[in-house]
Amino acid sequence: MHQLPAVTLVLVALGSLGSVDSSAYDKIVTHSRIRARNQGPNVCALQQVLSSKKKYFSTCRNWYKGSICGKKTMVVYECCPGYMKLEGMKGCPAVAPIDHVYGTLGLIKATTTQQYADISKLREEIEGKGSFTMFAPSNEAWNQLDAETRAALVSNVNIELYNALHFHMVNRRLLTKDMKDGLTVSSMYNEQGLHINHYSNGIVTVNCARIVLGNQVATNGVVHVIDRVISAVGNTIKNYLDVNDELSSFATAALASDMMDKLDQPGHFTLFAPTNEAFLKLSPGYLERIMKDKAVIAALVNYHILNSAQCSEAIMAGSVYETAEGSAIEIGCDGDSLTVNGIKMVLKKDIVATNGVIHLIDQVLIPNSAKDVMELMGDSQTTFKDMVSELGLAAAMGPKTEYTVLAPVNSAFTYEVKSKDQDWLKLILENHFLKLKVTLSELYNGQLLETLAGNLLRVFIYRTAVCIENACMLRGSKEGSNGALHNMKSLIQPAEKSIYQILIADGRFKIFLSLMETAGLTDLLKQEGSYTIFAPTDDAFGGLSQEDLALLRSDVTALRTILLYHFSNGVFINGGLEGGVTNLLKTFQGYNLQVMSVNDSIHVNSVSVPDGDLMATNGVIHVVKNVLYPADLPVGRQDLLVLLKKLIKYIQIKFVAGFTYTEIPLTFIKRTFETRFESGPEITKVTRVIKGEPSETKFTIEGESTLTKVTRVIQSEPTQSKVTRVIETDASPVLTKVTRFIEENPTVSKVTVIEGKPSFTKVTRVIEGAQFDADGKGITGGGRHTARIEPQIIEGPDFSKITTIHGNPSLINEESERITKIIQEGGRFAAARRAPAGMRRRARLVRRHHKPRE
Repeated sequence: MHQLPAVTLVLVALGSLGSVDSSAYDKIVTHSRIRARNQGPNVCALQQVLSSKKKYFSTCRNWYKGSICGKKTMVVYECCPGYMKLEGMKGCPAVAPIDHVYGTLGLIKATTTQQYADISKLREEIEGKGSFTMFAPSNEAWNQLDAETRAALVSNVNIELYNALHFHMVNRRLLTKDMKDGLTVSSMYNEQGLHINHYSNGIVTVNCARIVLGNQVATNGVVHVIDRVISAVGNTIKNYLDVNDELSSFATAALASDMMDKLDQPGHFTLFAPTNEAFLKLSPGYLERIMKDKAVIAALVNYHILNSAQCSEAIMAGSVYETAEGSAIEIGCDGDSLTVNGIKMVLKKDIVATNGVIHLIDQVLIPNSAKDVMELMGDSQTTFKDMVSELGLAAAMGPKTEYTVLAPVNSAFTYEVKSKDQDWLKLILENHFLKLKVTLSELYNGQLLETLAGNLLRVFIYRTAVCIENACMLRGSKEGSNGALHNMKSLIQPAEKSIYQILIADGRFKIFLSLMETAGLTDLLKQEGSYTIFAPTDDAFGGLSQEDLALLRSDVTALRTILLYHFSNGVFINGGLEGGVTNLLKTFQGYNLQVMSVNDSIHVNSVSVPDGDLMATNGVIHVVKNVLYPADLPVGRQDLLVLLKKLIKYIQIKFVAGFTYTEIPLTFIKRTFETRFESGPEITKVTRVIKGEPSETKFTIEGESTLTKVTRVIQSEPTQSKVTRVIETDASPVLTKVTRFIEENPTVSKVTVIEGKPSFTKVTRVIEGAQFDADGKGITGGGRHTARIEPQIIEGPDFSKITTIHGNPSLINEESERITKIIQEGGRFAAARRAPAGMRRRARLVRRHHKPRE
């Protein structure tokens, strides 16, 4: 009598040797044991669904929610598998006695299976030698079996019942740790397959029957109690569709999409198969339309397929699964019913096939990829959808037209918007349709999107938001068969004026604009770019007198320091700011602005913004009624400190004697200059953009008109340029050709001269306060000064025409001799020649007048 417990301990030890790598089922049982540790040793806590006998070793998620499949549960305590209670002792201190498989059936109260094993002559086999695994249906499982089927089994105990029990057996021992997900093992009935799934929530199923009590070790194997009677499986999912007339519509769609072959291949699939009645619920003409598009019908079919076998008993709560189409669906449960995307639609569940499981549903699942864009709009965009239809904009949105819809939600259509003229509404709504399909992942900052009306919309990307012009996106972007849909928080209204034009037209910013002009910063308001400006109104300067404003204008460096602290590079609108935190915006002045967005309002440096998001073609304006100043930037002058204290009262300005503002390079301002180059009758206009503050100098040389042609001679056959300086008067010009040689004191045997109509570059230099006679001598107040006018080569961008002479020796020789003669005689520019060595050159008297830069 005392030897049995010893044998039991040995067998339990043998059974646990292979349990080092625990399975999900084993881990769930362990957690259940921990939850019941206050109840004594070897006690497990289970959840039992109220008003049912279903019990679960549950996950933490279900445990803390206190529900399974949406139904309330109560906690029950039972002995963990393999242990028993002893009278008068707490918990389950005893190890259950070990017996053969037949005896173990009685021990775990699977008495109906034990009875059927007895009358079908299976008892002798499962009491004898061997190593068996029996998946024994519980008594409740036999009671759930169809009465007619059960009667047929019992009436033919020697054949049907015997074979049925053999189908529940495997000719080797399998513990739950050995049951890998997707495993198929051969049963003892004609080696028919048993399909095992082991889920991450600890549920283990055999042909979709759940193991409710596992790992009951016997002397000749192991017993697992399951919650239903299982039957043999021989068909694939395709075979089932072929022979089931109720699913003919889905089978037709699967054939058209070339997906039927996939459903005939080995694998582990779940098919949510819509019945024929489900297809009748579709919109008229929808099925006929998509059947013409193979990609769309394939998307629809694949949306009903999961690449994993999901038995209904494995679903304890809503979970998201990826479909073969690529998007996800939520599979959940409501009591004993399965739900898809939160809807009860499963008519029949757990139809087991050799390559998966089928659930029949009464609705067709339509993915976004099988809808056109207008069909993607939901209840939150009904106002927009209705207006698009009423205004005749929907006609351009055919199923074969690729486009993107920026759909404002219903709350964007306020009473004020709805009361607008229909022509205005139509123009506004046209800005919500883009010519091409643009998905969320394809958008980038600074991108320009073209609307169907031909307008361009700007894209702004922020840390937590994506905005188009003044409107930001909400979550829920979708992709359809012919485009994309993005939900917009407000109506999109593209800017039409620059920052400068808006400030001028507004009328509240006269002082600010005047100071910008004094500081030379007006171009910043006009030029192209993307800027954010916190513009102070005239009220912000209300505490200053005319003397104060004059003092402010007198120090341009200080004025620029103050004004540029109101500008940031980039467009930052309220919807793009991260709410509830401080957003740091670096200004052109160098210091940061501290901007917060709270309850759809903006605060900058703790100053409220009463009017924000005034969109301009080159940025956005936020109106402030205070002048902004960096809190940690000191002032070095007492008079300026007094002025700033009148102007800025929300911070304490620091004073540091002798501190001076650093001059800010205006590299962000783009200036445009126009240069005219004349070449014959043609005028070439060249615009050069220089960043910074350029200097502008005008020249005029007054005196005798002289036409100087400077020819650069290179000994070879180079491409050569003529550079000509023209000095205009009413007198006839004197033409002098000067040749410059590359080498010093060269011996020239042949000089190549480039001839042709010269290109003229007009250069006017003004030398004020001096007059010259025809010989170039200066005359001032009766005195006489000699001025040397030296030949110069004007260097710079070469916009002149280049003329080359090929194969004309006569002309070349003639010109060479004539130029050599002019040089030897000295010509009009003899005074400009270099003085002999050792001779001191006379200083030239040149009167220079310096003008301040403009």
